[in-house]
Amino acid sequence: MQPANVLVTLSPWEPGLLALIIYSLMVFGLVGLLLFCCSFLGDRKDNPEKRMPYESGVIPTGPARLSYPVSFYRVAVFFLIFDVESAFIFSWAVSFQKLGWAGWFQVTAFIVLLVLGLFYVWKKGGLNWETEASTLY
Repeated sequence: MQPANVLVTLSPWEPGLLALIIYSLMVFGLVGLLLFCCSFLGDRKDNPEKRMPYESGVIPTGPARLSYPVSFYRVAVFFLIFDVESAFIFSWAVSFQKLGWAGWFQVTAFIVLLVLGLFYVWKKGGLNWETEASTLY
């Protein structure tokens, strides 16, 4: 391993840090210039018609915010947790021969930890559809 030469790193003739810095400054400068031009040259005619939400030509009635039960969010979070678990277990299964018994013990500990978490959530009522979020914590 050899130390990096600072002159070569900042040289404009070799790809390196200087080219990245110049490119980044150009990109940020261009984005800033475009945002400034849009805000300076843009039309600012405000009226109630512009503030009304567009609903494909249908005049909206009532509030746009709907409150979904917390149970939907809990099911989505549990799905993500167990989906990620399946990705880890699949990657372990692909490299099962290389990992040997050490990998088997690690995956077993991982699965046991997730099952303990599942039992904890089950005991607290996180899997019951009718429970409210305030009773879980």
